[in-house]
Amino acid sequence: MNSPQIQVSRLLHTYRSQDMGQWDLLKVFHTFIEATPDCCERSCPSGHFTASAWLVSANGQRALLTHHRKLGLWVQPGGHADGNADLAAVALQEAEEESGLAGLCREGGVFDLDRHWIPWYSGEPAHWHYDVRFVVRATSGEDPVMSEESLALAWCPVELLARSPEVDASVQRMAKKWLSQNIISSVK
Repeated sequence: MNSPQIQVSRLLHTYRSQDMGQWDLLKVFHTFIEATPDCCERSCPSGHFTASAWLVSANGQRALLTHHRKLGLWVQPGGHADGNADLAAVALQEAEEESGLAGLCREGGVFDLDRHWIPWYSGEPAHWHYDVRFVVRATSGEDPVMSEESLALAWCPVELLARSPEVDASVQRMAKKWLSQNIISSVK
């Protein structure tokens, strides 16, 4: 395995989850890494690694979602690794770029995994995203500035995201995970 493969593999070996679905997905991620030397490159035609942020307010009671321009869905900020195997750094950078917020702070290791199919778009063939998610907290302001990748940005109560059937399944899973881990601060 090459250096990016080793770096991502080591990161994924640190991930701990109580969810059996996440363990099954972790196996899929490792198989992909072992078979794909260019796993962090957007040019990899079958799929590639992405990183995203479960971006929460200072008190942890709200999560920032973006109405993604290409996908037409409300999802967490994130994006392509573009060759960078430091997926935690990619998640933080994407959160900063897509939210316009300064003073963001990544907390802990891998928070969640998701593999999702990206349909054909503007000449880019359909492919898989192997998304590694990290908790990022807003620490010095919560007035987001929309980027060109978004149609809108919104802070949403985590409790509402956890129980709303209209929410993307992976966002709902992260909201439930966040609530179950009692990470919400008593700070208002």
